[in-house]
Amino acid sequence: MKWFPSCRHSLGSRLTPSCPPGASKVPWLGSRLLRCWSHALYTYSQGKPFGHRGELGQAKRIVVKLGSAVVTRGDECGLALGRLASIVEQVAVLQNQGREMMIVTSGAVAFGKQRLRHEILLSQSVRQALHSGQNTLKDMSVPVLEARACAAAGQSGLMALYEAMFSQYSTCTAQILVTNLDFHDEQKRRNLNSTLQELLRMNIVPIINTNDAVVPPPEPNSDLQGVNVISIKDNDSLAARLAVEMRADLLIALSDVEGLYDSPPGTDDAKLIDTFYPGDQQSITFGTKSRVGIGGMEAKVKAALWALQGGTSVVIANGTNPKVTGHVITDIVDGKKVGTFFSEVKPAGPTVEQQAEMARNGGRSLAGLLSEQRGEIIYLLADLLTERKDEILAANKKDMDLAIRCLSQALLKRLSLSPAKLNSLTIGLRQISVASQGSVGRVVRHTRVASGLELEQITMPIGVLLVIFESRPDCLLQVSALAIASGNGLLLKGGKEAVNTNTILHQLTQEALSVHGVRDAVQLVSTCEGVQDLCRLDKMIDLIIPRGSSQLVRDIQRATQGIPVLGHSEGICHIYVDAQASIDKVVKIVRDSKCDYPAACNAMETLLVHKDLLRSPLFDQIVDMLRVEGVKVHAGPRFASYLTFSPSEAKSLCTEYSDLQCCIEVVDGLQGAVEHIHKFGSSHTDVIVTEDKETAEQFLQQVDSACVFWNASSRFADGYRFGLGAEVGISTARIHARGPVGLEGLLTTKWVLRGNGHSVRDFSEQGGMEYLHEIIPIQQPLPEQRSTN
Repeated sequence: MKWFPSCRHSLGSRLTPSCPPGASKVPWLGSRLLRCWSHALYTYSQGKPFGHRGELGQAKRIVVKLGSAVVTRGDECGLALGRLASIVEQVAVLQNQGREMMIVTSGAVAFGKQRLRHEILLSQSVRQALHSGQNTLKDMSVPVLEARACAAAGQSGLMALYEAMFSQYSTCTAQILVTNLDFHDEQKRRNLNSTLQELLRMNIVPIINTNDAVVPPPEPNSDLQGVNVISIKDNDSLAARLAVEMRADLLIALSDVEGLYDSPPGTDDAKLIDTFYPGDQQSITFGTKSRVGIGGMEAKVKAALWALQGGTSVVIANGTNPKVTGHVITDIVDGKKVGTFFSEVKPAGPTVEQQAEMARNGGRSLAGLLSEQRGEIIYLLADLLTERKDEILAANKKDMDLAIRCLSQALLKRLSLSPAKLNSLTIGLRQISVASQGSVGRVVRHTRVASGLELEQITMPIGVLLVIFESRPDCLLQVSALAIASGNGLLLKGGKEAVNTNTILHQLTQEALSVHGVRDAVQLVSTCEGVQDLCRLDKMIDLIIPRGSSQLVRDIQRATQGIPVLGHSEGICHIYVDAQASIDKVVKIVRDSKCDYPAACNAMETLLVHKDLLRSPLFDQIVDMLRVEGVKVHAGPRFASYLTFSPSEAKSLCTEYSDLQCCIEVVDGLQGAVEHIHKFGSSHTDVIVTEDKETAEQFLQQVDSACVFWNASSRFADGYRFGLGAEVGISTARIHARGPVGLEGLLTTKWVLRGNGHSVRDFSEQGGMEYLHEIIPIQQPLPEQRSTN
């Protein structure tokens, strides 16, 4: 016997016989012990199912149920071969990972129908040809085919197809046909269990189906008969019964719908249920069954709940969607949000979907406030930072004490809060409070389209923002204040390393929001949803803003499905030292850009030096300063070619070191520097140091980065330093907001047209009206007159 590596229950609930002692040497003894062991399996209590999706990766024994709609073609005659092949590949991959896979399949009737129709048509055509002696054939009709006959004709072909597909992955299969009697007769049930255990021990994938050639028609209202008995009415009930009997960790039921909806799919207000809990079935309405098969969603839910009670986790998902079929099973096992997950563990708080809905509704209420009221909320939050400073620092110390063993110094610096940092945050929040006046509902364009027809373009919130940040709790306050000022709902997902600090800061934010009854506008996601799952909420989230490592940003950009991402993947910032640069300015700017905060995205990573400066006192002073500051220098290929003994050569000119390291490279002049920046930079922040105004202006015009500076440190690329109060991030995109994104970057616009019964027909040749398109000077209303409706 052996333990499953993923064992998480009591001894009896997950022990499975690999081979009972003595079985290989004494066949009779082994057979007897196997039967005894099989009987013992029934007497042990089943363990608890997984409580959260994130635990599904621990599943060792998995049952995959393929519904009729998944296996068969749209014409219900024949199999969906491409779809089936992708499912077989996923099952084989999981099997080869060391898991024990079982398949409950439909399809025999459809496959048999295809064969029998072909045979009948062929037979009719031969008889007609022999009877008439002519080549012309009369119209032939195929009689209604009895399902049992179709199953009998299709079983062998279906199994042959599975064998051929699995053989491509060096995986063996075995066919098992069952009926209700095999589960209700104690001896037959033990025999079935023994057979399946032995097949799994030999690394064979059992393929199970109801023996439709002999099974009687299903009786109405007999699919479930209490907690301990479930009749084999369809493959849903068969899969549930088999999963419980075989102590499976997970049952994946694939059908032709995305999962379970709170109302019939296709209706306007139908929403996919991510997690379903026992007792919730009273609050949903079931639709009709799928186009094929004898079960419906109600039968699937009943079977799933029965399996859940028996200790098996269940996910119902779509196996027919071509966009996801190729990875639906592996995605489920990886814990991704696919289909509907059945769980007995209800979360203590709202789900992330509910939080997104709360943020949207709260954001709309927030946008409906006067700008002065939103400013009051932010100002109160700034006051709370001062009043509750000791609580905040105590929570941050807890996080620091836990993180010191596992985070780098750069990340620890980001995580740390100090009285000075809190003071800077307070100042920044008060700046945002002032800037928020008149931000939402501001007229940016006013046009008289025609006589009596006027058009305004007005600022408005984007909607719901999702901000994902690592190791930087100060980001929570900055982003919250900007979201409040712009009237946006906000979802915050912080790193677990800052959980205590984030919690207290979010509590203070909601306390400030409560003053005007909009507490729910800012939500902190504390559930175990991964970033990829959050990025799939395209119907609830309007903009994602990542704040963290370049890897985090890239992961989010890849994972998002239809949601815009505002941010930059890397901060490869350059300083170009021109031949006409001042020694004092160069040393000061380079030191500040590299050494002030090496982990920041606006820190210098590459120093470009004019070739005429290589053997000058200026260059020697730069190198000496970097040595004193402890900066490790990597030589670019051209710089290395000038030196007899050079520093280690840079592995790449596109490296963001985020540490006391940098690359030095040589260029011929301004054009060489610009070309290098465009080729190897990330469009973040680039600097020129020179006393030549003409050269500087050319650099500022030609470099297309988000921030371009002359004789100033790259570290100025920051929303607070720009006077924005704070920033949600720095964008290197070329549309919407660019550079440090503050309040203005979180607003969009809407067009408001005011007319008096105007129609487009009025402006046709017969209408008599003409377009004027006169731009009217904008006169902003006084604060007390402003409306955001």
